[in-house]
Amino acid sequence: MTPKKILSFALGPVGGALLGFVSLPIITWFFSQEDIGRIAMLNVVVGFCTLLFSLGLDQAYVREFHEVSNKPALFKASFSPGLTLLIFSLCVLLSFDNAISLWLFEVDSKLLSLLVALAVLCAFMSRFLSLILRMNEQGFAYSMSQLLPKLLLIIIILGYVLFSVNKNITNLVIANVAAILLVFFIYALNTRKEWIAGLKEKLDPSQLKGLLSFGMPLIFGSLAFWGLTASDKILLKELSNYEQLGIYSVAVSFAAAATIIQSVFSTVWVPVVYKWAAANENLDKIFKVNRYVLLVVIILFCLAGILSAIVTFILPDSYKAVQWILVPCLGYPLLYTLSETSVVGLGITRRTGFSMLASVIAFGVNLLGNVWLIPKHGAIGAAISTCFSFWIFFILRTEFSIYFWKAIPRLGMYIYTTLLVLGSVIHALYANSLQNYFTLYWCLILMSLFFFFKDEIFESKSFIKNKISGMKS
Repeated sequence: MTPKKILSFALGPVGGALLGFVSLPIITWFFSQEDIGRIAMLNVVVGFCTLLFSLGLDQAYVREFHEVSNKPALFKASFSPGLTLLIFSLCVLLSFDNAISLWLFEVDSKLLSLLVALAVLCAFMSRFLSLILRMNEQGFAYSMSQLLPKLLLIIIILGYVLFSVNKNITNLVIANVAAILLVFFIYALNTRKEWIAGLKEKLDPSQLKGLLSFGMPLIFGSLAFWGLTASDKILLKELSNYEQLGIYSVAVSFAAAATIIQSVFSTVWVPVVYKWAAANENLDKIFKVNRYVLLVVIILFCLAGILSAIVTFILPDSYKAVQWILVPCLGYPLLYTLSETSVVGLGITRRTGFSMLASVIAFGVNLLGNVWLIPKHGAIGAAISTCFSFWIFFILRTEFSIYFWKAIPRLGMYIYTTLLVLGSVIHALYANSLQNYFTLYWCLILMSLFFFFKDEIFESKSFIKNKISGMKS
């Protein structure tokens, strides 16, 4: 993948995050915390259904894409089983009066149930259509499908404000579903040749059987990882209230800016590292990349700890707790990204089942942590539990990779991540009364980098200086 294509794919996550920073404060000023919490539950359900009903066939499609000549037939075989099962399941659920809206939102509404069903259906179809764009390296079209819905959401919310439309859960769901619909229509338009050709193909039972045999085992690992990232929100709803869920979801949304790094890094890193491994060369660069990613992770954690109070200037007073929850919420995207550099051995040795085991164990830890901490601390407890669980996830992936492949220098990595997680947990619990001490704590960690990462800092400085000189010349 060329730098230009990488940039075209990165445009979507980066632009989407920027638009998210615009839309999020607007929503918090005009909608209640409870309604924002309800929207968080909508996103959880959409993500779960897309994952479950894909049956692992989305990953099977990616795996087989370059191996088959009849790509429309491959798409139909990958897409049809999950779609059929999803439509049947939605019909069954909709037949139980308003069970969907009652469980998700605690609101008895047929309209909301229908909107949720529509959102789930469109998100599922969008998932598979997006794979066509990704595999054909149509990065710009892929990015536009992420940017335009965020822009539409902002326009609809501003329209509510300008025209004094009721700021209730129904209208907020309508705005979000409209954005999901737009994603689907953009994907459908940009991939119309492929899916229309797929409709004309006959379903090959032998091909479907092969795809299912590859995809089905992957569901368990995917569901475990989904549980690791979503159990906090579900248990906040069940063990606390929508108000705490709303505060937590806002903090998670701000922390999601770090997923830009995760998304772009994963897009570039995975193909490159397997290329190095296949040629049995540049393996020393894997260790160097690990050091650089650790350096970035430490800097971002520390900056968040020092500057998190800034969010109070753009959010209503009722969201004051977001500034303390934000730091541990970075645990998911940043520790996951770091683990991608230390888990490569499992991919190289084809021991990916142990990566799934790491997800299962970390999910169990998160489940127990949430059950213990949420009743006592609400959103803060959920943030602490998830951050700690991703630290366990990171350590397990690293140790499994070392066991099956080769050792990597990790003492410094473990010391720093321990300091980051410990600081994040205490920050969330006590920063309200000890803010100045925590600012000093994060500053001291930053200062230590000039000693422990002096080579990386010097190399980065030289690289930037040479690039600037090259541009001037």
